[in-house]
Amino acid sequence: MSKFVSAWRIRDFAPGEGVPAGAMAGEGEGWIPASAPGDSYRALIEAGRLADPYVGRNEAEAAWVRDREWWWHARVEIGADDELVFDGLDTFADIHLDGVLLGSADNMFRSWRFDLSGRAPGTHDLAICFHPTALKVAGAPLPVWPVFTDRISRSRRTLMRKAQFGWGWDWGPDLPTIGIWKPVRIEPRGATLRSLNFTTHAIAGAAEVSIDLVLSEPADIAVELLDPQGVSVARAARHGSGRVAMTVPDPQLWWTADLGAQPLYALVASIGGRTIRHRVGIRTIAIDQSPDPDEPGTSFFRFVLNGVPIFARGANWVPASSFVGAIPDATYRDLLERAAGANMNMIRVWGGGIYEHDIFYAECDRLGLLVWQDFMFACAPYPDDDPVFVENVRAEVSEQVSRLRHHACLALWCGNNENQGIQFFADHATGTATPLAGLKFYDELIPGILADLDSATPYWPGSPWGGPSPNSMRGGDVHNWTVWHGIPLVPDTEAVGGNDSSPEGVAFTRYAEDMARFVSEFGIQGAPDIGTLARWMAPGDLVLGSQGFLERIKDVADKASAMMVPVTGLPATLRDYVDFTMLTQAEGLKFGIEHYRRRKPHCSGALIWQHNDCWPCVSWSLIDHDGVAKSAWYATRRAFAPVLASFRREGDMAELWITNDTLAPLCDSATIQLASLEGGAEWTERLAFEVPANASRRIWRGTARDAADRVLLVRSAAFAPNRLLLAAVKDLALARDPGLRVGHVRAGATLRVTLSAERYALAVQLRSEDPELRFSDNHFDLAGGEQCVVTVTRNGGGEVRREAIEATSWNGRA
Repeated sequence: MSKFVSAWRIRDFAPGEGVPAGAMAGEGEGWIPASAPGDSYRALIEAGRLADPYVGRNEAEAAWVRDREWWWHARVEIGADDELVFDGLDTFADIHLDGVLLGSADNMFRSWRFDLSGRAPGTHDLAICFHPTALKVAGAPLPVWPVFTDRISRSRRTLMRKAQFGWGWDWGPDLPTIGIWKPVRIEPRGATLRSLNFTTHAIAGAAEVSIDLVLSEPADIAVELLDPQGVSVARAARHGSGRVAMTVPDPQLWWTADLGAQPLYALVASIGGRTIRHRVGIRTIAIDQSPDPDEPGTSFFRFVLNGVPIFARGANWVPASSFVGAIPDATYRDLLERAAGANMNMIRVWGGGIYEHDIFYAECDRLGLLVWQDFMFACAPYPDDDPVFVENVRAEVSEQVSRLRHHACLALWCGNNENQGIQFFADHATGTATPLAGLKFYDELIPGILADLDSATPYWPGSPWGGPSPNSMRGGDVHNWTVWHGIPLVPDTEAVGGNDSSPEGVAFTRYAEDMARFVSEFGIQGAPDIGTLARWMAPGDLVLGSQGFLERIKDVADKASAMMVPVTGLPATLRDYVDFTMLTQAEGLKFGIEHYRRRKPHCSGALIWQHNDCWPCVSWSLIDHDGVAKSAWYATRRAFAPVLASFRREGDMAELWITNDTLAPLCDSATIQLASLEGGAEWTERLAFEVPANASRRIWRGTARDAADRVLLVRSAAFAPNRLLLAAVKDLALARDPGLRVGHVRAGATLRVTLSAERYALAVQLRSEDPELRFSDNHFDLAGGEQCVVTVTRNGGGEVRREAIEATSWNGRA
């Protein structure tokens, strides 16, 4: 049985001073307790030695941590024939047992094993010295791209295998982590199962599957597959590493949550008297890149699950904390359940973070969320001509593929984030053609490893990639940063024009120009809830433009102004800033998602940047650091509903489209109404419609002229209500008092809130200072005479207090 080493002590020294001070034996004063998995910053905070970098303006006060030599010490019990296993050390570490060097580590994305056989059984001193990265990574950084000259490119981060975002990003702080970030265990030597792959080859009545087994040494191994009800459906055995094939009768297929159930089989492997269990799903996954016959010169980029082409609705995932070794499992469950709750069916693990903890992939299996998995390379050139670095990457990629390949959720391996795309734009800016440093990883090393270890899962060399050029709208996937950054779209093989950061150049209405096949990044920045800012910022900094507030915005702070100008106008207070950016983000993402989904099947995916945050800040996230959903999360959930009704406006005309992502045809009726914001309707039309399964169709076209006092509405039992505003939010003739009425009914710990309005109420919001409250709906409109019931629960349990909730609408600003 494995014994986990979780209780440690840590102490810092000037570089080189730990050994003479007795650190190998844990001698001297100043040691503080730490846990493994864990993080040195968190241990220092809990011991009172470091002010929390997330609080106030403390980020810069933590800079000293990276320059110290950190020792982790534990007393461990070992047997006569044990092995010491580190699943993750961050990053440059020497491992000592009783003062003797066992070995070294230099990659946080690899595990490390050390043979302890021959040591006397009993208690021993285990000590790890973590060196400052500045002492271990020598030389100049790789050349900086002219179009990307901020601190992200200037650091030496690309010369080390460490989470890249930890050096700061345009949404994250500069807090490079140090320590034991994954479990440490002592286990008996002997034959063990190091990894397996479960592959579904075909589904035709029965399912043809195979299991690839990797053992630490040759031994007899038996495998059995139990269905979700615990009934054995297949058995096989072999000696040593290799493949076994199975036929599974009447397979229960794994689907995304919108298309079906997520049955998980138990794959039980028995070796040397020990039993290992993995949860696996029977499903096939592929990418269709065939020519699009209706848009000549383009090709599809769509995921095909169990033979069904799907529209990928989802978001990009960044690490859930800067302190990646100290993220609770409950945080993963909450964030991923809310991704599924927002009608998402895909999450992209972004290449500047980490290969996520096991709980992440297990939850995606459970929830029916496909995973687009980047390898950990982002926004930079990497040294693919350094043999030592290349072999380090080879070991990393082999291990991570072996670790994750059996998961049903795994839909795509992707070489990197934006490296080919940025090189393309850099070459265009300089008029050169520069080979991309790192290309050998994406074109040779990674696909070669996947051919051996996981040939069934699709591979994509980078994101964006495909078509005549990176980020081309004619094929592959696109990152749309026209909206927000003003970066022009690439219609064909040439980059066009320069960045346009004017309000017109970054307006969210420019999403309508995007004819991409699959949009894997697009987003708009929005502030977190005002309560989240108040919990983390100094009271004196809760002022628009204060230094403390500006430190929460890692991108250029005034970009938000260009986004707000045409939508809400500019804010005067911090509370205004929160509300204005939230509404702009929600309206913009709604517009973009609806456009992309109407283009189905020519567009087959929309992944928002980004789902979550790593610290309390202003960013593109849908859910802030404290777990409070922004307005955009609710707008996204409505726009990602499997059946969507959306308006498209062009000039004085409007169209109504129904997008049906389900596998059944849709036959129903809808009511379209031109409503007055003061109440009543100018006209109402009822029409029947039919939309095939897995399709998008226009069902209506009519007049929709500019009108500050009118709104176009659609209602049906087949889909959620939707509307088209006929003027900018700032120009709407809203009644200052919409006659909002609020009622409360308690049902156990749950609170049911009934809201109604006499006149049109825009962006009705329920909010609380309690970040654990969860609302079944929020940030919605109410037409005159409409009523909505919202169920309020508390994450983790506990009673919801009625007086803790306030209800407001945008109308008070009219």
